[in-house]
Amino acid sequence: MTADGLRETALRIRRHIVDMCAGPEGGHLGGSLSSADILTVLYFSVLRCDPAAPDDPGRDVFLLSKGHGAIGLYATLAERGYLPVAELATYARPGGRLMGHPVRAVPGVEMPTGSLGHGLALGLGFALSARLAGRANRAFVLLGDGELQEGSCWESAIAAAAQGADNLVAIVDRNGLQLTGATEQISPLEPMAARWRAFNWAVREVDGHDHEALREALASAPWEPGRPSVVVASTVKGQGLAMVAGKAHSHYATLSERMHARAVRALRAGDR
Repeated sequence: MTADGLRETALRIRRHIVDMCAGPEGGHLGGSLSSADILTVLYFSVLRCDPAAPDDPGRDVFLLSKGHGAIGLYATLAERGYLPVAELATYARPGGRLMGHPVRAVPGVEMPTGSLGHGLALGLGFALSARLAGRANRAFVLLGDGELQEGSCWESAIAAAAQGADNLVAIVDRNGLQLTGATEQISPLEPMAARWRAFNWAVREVDGHDHEALREALASAPWEPGRPSVVVASTVKGQGLAMVAGKAHSHYATLSERMHARAVRALRAGDR
């Protein structure tokens, strides 16, 4: 996809996210907006995937370990053709399949996630399974930075390096904020890149809103044979909406009619 195509797709995904947060149940607005560019680049420039054959054994696997960002994933899957865009209006509604966290009933969702700290281990399982089967599949796992306060993430990082799982690619949505405040004030994660290197991962740090930088890093993985790869993507929570950007209270939001209209106007104006 062209640079303009990626930019327009990311904007539509953000609009879908905002629309879903205007529903009666609201949604995880800030973290979904911060990862919108990552998901756009993955699904439209990197992943080997086919909406018409979601279970193709040769597909690349994507796991949203930060499962609270489900609305961003639903919006991306809809734009990619895994489900009708119109179905996004059923998010969190009785009888619908688009729940607050991803479930397997949604086409394109590989595993249910939500309880933090498990996605990297699941991704390692997919990566090792592909290797044992002699397939070239890669497994991509999107982690929240606050999620890395879970010890299970680092246990999985140790195991992946020990197994030489170079077909495993982790992406950290490094927006610096979690539910109750800044990650560095709650449980510091820096030096982030150095920590991953200490666990014997190949590391790249990129601007998580720069489509070309993301595409170059993700498409070229693995960068070092025998080592898993991690992209530390520096992002802004609430990216795309100045009214919530960089603010912890955007973690979960229910937009009033007035706030929704304001958000839509901002997106139309290219308020990035």
